[in-house]
Order: sequence, then structure tokens, then C-alpha cells
Amino acid sequence: MANTKKTSSYRFPLILLGGVILGGILGAVFGEKATVLKPLGDIFINLIFTIVVPLVFLTISSAIADIKDMNRLGKLLGATLAVFVFTGLIASGLMVGVMNAFPPAEGLKLTLPKAEALKTFTISDQIVKAFTVDDFASIISRRNMLPLIMFSIFFGFTVGAMGEKARKVTEGLTLLSNVVMKMISLLMLFAPVGLGAYFANLVGTHGPKLLGTYAKALAIFFPTAFVYFFIAFTFYAFLADRKGGVTAFWKAIYVPAITAVATRSSVATIPAELEAAQKIGVPNDISRVVLPIGATAHMDGSCLSCIFKIAFLYGIFGMPFEGFSLYAFAVFVSVLSAVAISGVPGGGVIGETLIVTMFGFPPEALPIVIMLGQLVDPITTMLNSTGDTVASMLIARVVEGDGWRQPLSNIDA
Repeated sequence: MANTKKTSSYRFPLILLGGVILGGILGAVFGEKATVLKPLGDIFINLIFTIVVPLVFLTISSAIADIKDMNRLGKLLGATLAVFVFTGLIASGLMVGVMNAFPPAEGLKLTLPKAEALKTFTISDQIVKAFTVDDFASIISRRNMLPLIMFSIFFGFTVGAMGEKARKVTEGLTLLSNVVMKMISLLMLFAPVGLGAYFANLVGTHGPKLLGTYAKALAIFFPTAFVYFFIAFTFYAFLADRKGGVTAFWKAIYVPAITAVATRSSVATIPAELEAAQKIGVPNDISRVVLPIGATAHMDGSCLSCIFKIAFLYGIFGMPFEGFSLYAFAVFVSVLSAVAISGVPGGGVIGETLIVTMFGFPPEALPIVIMLGQLVDPITTMLNSTGDTVASMLIARVVEGDGWRQPLSNIDA
């Protein structure tokens, strides 16, 4: 009986992985002809993005509104900020060390077309645009996830502050949240086909770019990313709940990891992360606040890739990537660019533009760093998304103390 249950728990991840692998094979074999499958992938991705805005609003606002103890809410948000900064600094520091030991652009010569002139912006303007919009209609968009999250937190806090007067609103938000989560569970039945088609088109269109002048740089980045994935995340899970946390994390993380690699979107991976957190035993009021916020504001993978891109550009332009002040500024930019990414496929271009402008690189640097971003994006997104899940475990430990893991509920009910 136990073996049957274990096999069943791995069935969907294996089917999902099989669909993605099959899609990759079709893309590699048929090349650009595999684009005929693109509509199937686009349908799945569009449905995910259609649902994700109400999902983020309802899960965050309902979770915060249902927190009766405002001290608990303050502790939760404080722990979230502390854990996000903690893991981001570790990721950035690791990559700084690797870039010094193995310069990614040493001896590498690239010939790329010039980019168009860049439109510069100030840090203050970027911060304003990252956290706010000038019209309510703009909030209802996946391209403005941070403003949506800030509005959801404020709305949920206001409902909770009204107490029993707004009890019906709280119950309505919770019910709607559950309805949207059910929609997600039904949509995920199409995931093996949708993600397989999406990946077939991706490999068929961009596969040849994976070989060539960037091979050496990628040979440095990917092992570093996987070392961080396996060692750092295991360490975080151990801090959260010792051996039990490590076991629970690695049993539940496969679907979010595969979804993140295939979609290249932290936002699209939120549903899989919420389910994984529930399997691990993270309390719902914590996971439903932390994971949507983490999809835009907690990006360990983006911190790794940002330092990697900066060091690569320094090497391309013959400048030494060294000095404490440069390292500190690079870490600051990595965190800022990670927050600006917004968790959408290709959204890293915002962060890449930020790198070029803030470090004073010429416009010709933009296509170089964009190319790098496209090549490392699937693994970067996987680190971003799975990092949110293990971060929710750490935050639950801070907020709840020992014994924070809740018994697994029947999520299929």
C-alpha cells in the first residue's frame, strides 16, 4: 500500500517531465518545424497568465485578511524580508567568488551587432515604477506584479483591521481563492501537453544558440547554479526543520522545478509552488503570502545570473571585476534588478538594461547580456521559484517556531 502511494505521488511529475523531454526531442529533431506546436503551448501559458492575477490578489488578500493577530502579520512580513535578503546575499556572494576564480569571458571574443541607443532612467524612477502604478487599471496586469502585490497586502490588511464588520468579505475572499485554486488544479491536467509543446517550440527556435561562443561561460554558470540548488536549498531546508524538512522539500519540489524550467516564469509557477508548500506542511496563511510575493521579490537565481552577467561584461570590455566597492555595488544592482524582473518570460531584459546603464557600459553591451539572459533563463527561473518554496519553510520556522509543519491535508478533495 505504501509503495502504491509513493508511486502515485511521483506519477504526475514523471508525466510532466516526460512531456517536457518529448517536446525537447521534437524541437531538436524538427527544428523550426516544431513551431507548429506553438499554439498548444501558447494556450496553456495564456490560461496560466489569465488566472494568475486573480490568484495573486485573492490568495494574498484572503490570507492577510484572515490573520486575526496583527502582531503575527508584522512578524510574517518581517521574517519574509529577512529571509529574502539573507538568501539573496548568499547567492550573490557565491557568484562573486566563482567569477573571481573562473572569469567567464577570459579569452572570449564576440562579434555582435550594435544595440540601439538606450533610454536611461534613475534608480528612484525605477523604484517608483516597480512598486506603484498611476492607474488602477494598470494593476490588473501580470506586467505590474509588485504594485498588485502591494495593493493586495493593503486591501487584505484593511479588511482584517475592520474585524467582524468585514467577516463576510474575508469569507468571500477565501471562497474565491479556493475556487481559483481549483481552476488551477484542473488546468494543470493539460500541463504535460502544454508545457511539452511550449518546450518543443523553444528548443526548435533557439536550440542552435546553445552552442557557440557562449559555451565556456555557460559551462561556469550551470554547475554553479546546480551547486546552489542542491547544497544551498538543502541547507535552508535543514535550517527550517532538520532532516524532516530536507526530506519533505525534495519530495515536493519536482513539479515546481519542472514547471519553472518549461515556462521560464516565476509567476506561472506559483500554483505548483502553493501545492508543493501544502505537501511540505507550510501553513496556508504563510505560503499564500510568501509565495506570490517571492515570485517578484525573491530571486536567488536572478541574483546569481546578474553577477554572472556583470562579470561577463567586465571581461568582454577588458576591465577587471575586482574590489570590495564594485562587489557591493554589483550585489545591490543584482537585488534591484531581481525585484524589477516581475516574474514573466523575457522580463529579465529590464534587469539587463539596468545592468548596462548603471555600470556605464556602451549600448553595444545590451545584446551581449540579453543573449546570456536567454540562455540561462530556464535554470535561473527554476532557482527563483524553488527558492521561494524553501524560503517559505524558513519563514514558517521563524514565525511558528519548532513544530511548524502541518499535517498533509487531502489536496485532491
